[in-house]
Amino acid sequence: MSSERRVTGWAALLGGLLSLVMVGLYFVYSGPPPSANVLSRNLITIATFTVFLVFAVGLGRLLRGPDGDAGLGGDLAVTALRMYVTVTLVAASLEVGASLQDPDGHLDPTVDGPLAAGMVLLHGPIARVLVAVFLLALAAAPAARRYFSRRMLRGGVALALVNLALVPSLFFGMDAADFYAANGWGAVASIGAVNVIWFAALGRSILRTPRRAPALV
Repeated sequence: MSSERRVTGWAALLGGLLSLVMVGLYFVYSGPPPSANVLSRNLITIATFTVFLVFAVGLGRLLRGPDGDAGLGGDLAVTALRMYVTVTLVAASLEVGASLQDPDGHLDPTVDGPLAAGMVLLHGPIARVLVAVFLLALAAAPAARRYFSRRMLRGGVALALVNLALVPSLFFGMDAADFYAANGWGAVASIGAVNVIWFAALGRSILRTPRRAPALV
């Protein structure tokens, strides 16, 4: 197994595991969380999406053909994943900013104040579109079948359609207790957790590739 493939696969796996810890911290408190909770979960977010950036760059290299071209699907997939990393880190900055401004913990940075409103599209519909584009483009990438089974690619397409179905949540307000709200527990937290678990599964598939197919390089 090449070192690039190993790093790429483990980056996706590690990112998925860290994400589960991060998502879990959002459900520790029923009301406004203390600043320590907000800072901790966003520190994990920074680490998680830094690792996902490694995954994105490594995946781009793995999807290149013999001529060094990943094709439109490969380039689009990697670009969408990199944008997803960027958008999530911007949203984390807004969330931490609200907590630093109110260190006493009187506000829930995900629902209270103008910065919470600024995060709605970033964590919700924009993130859903970027993940959907990544999964659909990955399924269309010429070299994707060297690393992922047909069943996994089809599963990714199905997950992409679920993400797209949650994009109209921006029309359903900001009640986080509502499954389909723009920042609801279903349209953001639950699908977000499923997405990162899928990223981890992609990483595992990359690590298992030598058992299924010849190496690309």
